Amino acid sequence: MSSDWLCPEHGPVQPYHHLHVEALSQVCAHARVPVWAPRPLIAGWTLGSIGWCGDDRTGATATVLAMAGPSPLGGPADMVLVAEEPGVGLGARLAGLDGPDPGDLAYRAPEAKLLAASHPTALWRSDSADDRVAFVGEASGVWLWAVLWPPAAELVLLEHVELFDMRDDPSYEIPLGAPSPRLP
Repeated sequence: MSSDWLCPEHGPVQPYHHLHVEALSQVCAHARVPVWAPRPLIAGWTLGSIGWCGDDRTGATATVLAMAGPSPLGGPADMVLVAEEPGVGLGARLAGLDGPDPGDLAYRAPEAKLLAASHPTALWRSDSADDRVAFVGEASGVWLWAVLWPPAAELVLLEHVELFDMRDDPSYEIPLGAPSPRLP
């Protein structure tokens, strides 16, 4: 028995669940992967939506938080933070890629760095759709994706960004904003 959906293009894929932010503590309780959130919160940013891949039996093999706030160059910006086991494909999908993983990125130097669970984490620029920019690295043994709209919002990652795993402190309060249009 399997909860996977059969996609004619990609084969078996895990079900994706888009939830209201009130379900964040439930996602944290059932996630096998981190639920990344910035702490301290980036000034002016709010939480808009959450999602996860997996089922009730196996738990979340991918999690995503969608946030919105001001772009460093002015105007609005959106960012999704994805943690996923290899092969799930949620981060790649949100980046606008066809396959499940970012491909071979290690042949070049990383282009961004942040702290994830207090560990320095390198991020490489991945291919992405033209209307966004995607960075990917590894943290806590799984893929960490940061996808930002518009592409100029990548400057957010030049600030000192620290991510923590909300599974360690699900009571951490993030200001709520409007639901994100970035999560399907």
